[in-house]
Amino acid sequence: MVQGMQEIDKLKTHMQDIHVPLDVFEYIDQGKNPNLYTKHCLEKALGKNEQIKGKIDAFKRFKAMLILELTDVFPKEMANYRALRGDDRPT
Repeated sequence: MVQGMQEIDKLKTHMQDIHVPLDVFEYIDQGKNPNLYTKHCLEKALGKNEQIKGKIDAFKRFKAMLILELTDVFPKEMANYRALRGDDRPT
């Protein structure tokens, strides 16, 4: 055991730039596998990614509907808007 601790002490200089989230230690203290922390973080990130993707899609649909409605009400202004943007598409 002493030799193992000496070996760990020798390797500590190679591990100075490694940062471990405190939550990982909480998982270990609770007897859980630290890989579960990574899995949990990935699942959380994927969920947030889907949520943001949904918001982006909703804003794109809103923009398309707004442009169509504005084109019906203000055709000249929207034509000028499209000309300024260099956009020939109706959306």
